[in-house]
Amino acid sequence: MALILCVAQLNFVVADTVGNGQKIITAARAAYARGARLLLTPELSICGYAAEDLFLRPAFIAACDDAVKTVARELAGLKGMHVVVGHPTGGDVRSRSVAVQRRFNAASVLSEGRVLETYAKRELPNYQVFDERRYFVPGQGTCVFQVEGISVGLLICEDAWFDEPARLARESGAEILAVINASPFHVGKGGERAARMADRARAVGLPLVYAHLVGGQDEVVFDGGSFVLDSNGTLAGRSPGFQEDLFMVEVARESTGLRLSAPTAPEQAAEAELWEALVLGVRDYIGKNGFPGVLLGLSGGIDSALVLAVAVDALGRDKVQGCDDAFALYGRYFLDRCPRHGRATGCSLRRDFDRARVRGVQGVAGE
Repeated sequence: MALILCVAQLNFVVADTVGNGQKIITAARAAYARGARLLLTPELSICGYAAEDLFLRPAFIAACDDAVKTVARELAGLKGMHVVVGHPTGGDVRSRSVAVQRRFNAASVLSEGRVLETYAKRELPNYQVFDERRYFVPGQGTCVFQVEGISVGLLICEDAWFDEPARLARESGAEILAVINASPFHVGKGGERAARMADRARAVGLPLVYAHLVGGQDEVVFDGGSFVLDSNGTLAGRSPGFQEDLFMVEVARESTGLRLSAPTAPEQAAEAELWEALVLGVRDYIGKNGFPGVLLGLSGGIDSALVLAVAVDALGRDKVQGCDDAFALYGRYFLDRCPRHGRATGCSLRRDFDRARVRGVQGVAGE
């Protein structure tokens, strides 16, 4: 009998431990109804990636621990279901004279109301947007658990970019690698990820499931596009990018080993990916911060036209207003173009701003 697993490629809100937990519960119930007995959520799914200095607050870690317990309790009735949840855990070990950090970037395996295993990320990135060594210490050991007779080795993001964690998982009996991730987007990153994960699958001779986060968090965008690879590194399925998805994967045991099969979403061109990233980043920045919409100053030039198009795609025309009066002083050429840009995108234009005040600001800036 084949194992059905589901990658919960979801968009979480940083620090909303209750809401994120409920999102995982809902996804797990939906996946279970579709036959899944293993659900993988992204890295730090309980708290969102990345909560930065909130990790240093004991009350925040306690809230994350409570949310993990709530997810386990609420899913206790799903017999045979296993849910992998990413979360921070631990804290500082304090004496009268010193505090030693013992906080981990972890993932727990939940089943029938219990926490079966907890794995701590071994490889902590500390470059570009990553600052994990400020908040966490490296984990030790491996995590291999059984679902429907298949041994699953658990890794967290950066672990899979290094040799040792996957090798140790295989030596501990893993038949498949489950890698939960929060890997920021940049142009070309998808191909780089796929190539490195294919190298990892071939190096250990195991199929690999790459479970990825989707959504925007301030200046960072996570692009989704979760995927599965056979043990030879060949793509066996891929979820859509830049959107939430319950990505269903069938894992069948054959005489030659495990065979993975899943839907394969079309690959996007680099320009399309870049546009999707801009749109998703704007949408989540506005939505997650609770802003009702945006007001854009339009010059009539190509740069402001592009910003206007991104905003309308991200938020809908009803939440976007353009203002051309503030920039009308730059000349009739630009002023004539603003209404055309507004009509093309369907957003409204405002002309109720005080020109004298704008001139005053321009005068101060010119001085």
